[in-house]
Amino acid sequence: MESYLLDWANLLLRWVHVITAIAWVGSSFYFVFLDSSLTPAVDEDLKRQGVSGELWAVHGGGFYHPVKFALSPPKLPEHLHWFYWESYSTWLSGFALFTLSYLWNAGTYLIDKSVLDWSPAAAVSAALGFLVVFWLLYDAICRVFAQRKNGDAIVGALVLLLVCVAAYLACHLFAGRAAYLLLGAMLATSMSANVFFWIIPGQREMVACIKAGQPVDPIHGKRGKQRSVHNTYFTLPVLFAMLSNHYSFTYSHPQNWLVLVLMMFAGAAIRQFFVMRHGFKLGRNPHPWPYAAAGVLVIVGVLGWLRPAPVAPSTVAAAPLATGAPGAPGGAIGYKTLQPILAQRCYLCHGELVQMKNVRLDSPEAVAAHAQRLYQQAVVTRIMPMNNATGISEAERAMIKQWFESGAHTQ
Repeated sequence: MESYLLDWANLLLRWVHVITAIAWVGSSFYFVFLDSSLTPAVDEDLKRQGVSGELWAVHGGGFYHPVKFALSPPKLPEHLHWFYWESYSTWLSGFALFTLSYLWNAGTYLIDKSVLDWSPAAAVSAALGFLVVFWLLYDAICRVFAQRKNGDAIVGALVLLLVCVAAYLACHLFAGRAAYLLLGAMLATSMSANVFFWIIPGQREMVACIKAGQPVDPIHGKRGKQRSVHNTYFTLPVLFAMLSNHYSFTYSHPQNWLVLVLMMFAGAAIRQFFVMRHGFKLGRNPHPWPYAAAGVLVIVGVLGWLRPAPVAPSTVAAAPLATGAPGAPGGAIGYKTLQPILAQRCYLCHGELVQMKNVRLDSPEAVAAHAQRLYQQAVVTRIMPMNNATGISEAERAMIKQWFESGAHTQ
């Protein structure tokens, strides 16, 4: 029952997290598009009101005419919409999901003893430290360099270096799957912190000045815009990290930290293409195709780098895997041959005492019911055993593969 309830909690939290993330990313992408697509106001009345840019758009059967005021509108409206709960809800639901899925069972999901054998408490503390320390270092970089000449380039280079260091450390401290999720959570935490500590406070200061009839300091809008732009470049790297747990060939690679860095770089480059594309349409900058090309080339390069090495037929033939089992036709592997592997590597979580995910593998009938899942997770994706906690060997994975491909016999 406990496993069942935890599965439901995981499902509902994941659902809420995806919904709120869609709302946050959607509004963020829209306002980046809007800022990049505004043209100077044409109407004299709009100019007198202080409008610095406008956009005409058609959507859903209607025409829209958003305008942007350079510093402040002539009068604050009665109802002013604030964009912050999308960010806060995304972070809160994501952190709750990360806690439930990884921190709560750190010994199983966060720790890979072949990477580093340490206590769950130490691993959890280090994981939380990644979220806090990265934000402090990133924020310090922005405070020191963002306002300098070529500040954007300097900040971008230093943040890229910081992400590389964080990826290397995470992948050498935690299980690969957890390290990828942690890097995504780390960047997402900084994104939400940008909203909480900079964007919203700056906007509140601007509103307070308008209400008090005081001049608005443009630095608040400039800082908020900078952090908002940073957030849009973090978005695609975060999404890759969050989706990566479904694809073990990335996080299980010996150089998994470099795979992560390259894929995050590709995401940021592709995002740059879409950001600059709006300006290109208005003649403000050259066509940004080189950014898209760079992102795609990096992905293609990683694809080629991670391709599985061909296995010579003689390798399988030479291994003692084709021994027939009583009742199994020909040289096929039967359940009696497979059972010792399952007992040693799988019963700990899928036996009589514990049935994680409601899966048992301690009888011929149970193995037959989960044959496809066993093959998929132990051989194809290689996510089981989790972090290879029970030390399954390559020869044993090959045995499961041969058993499944020869008919998954239960005799």
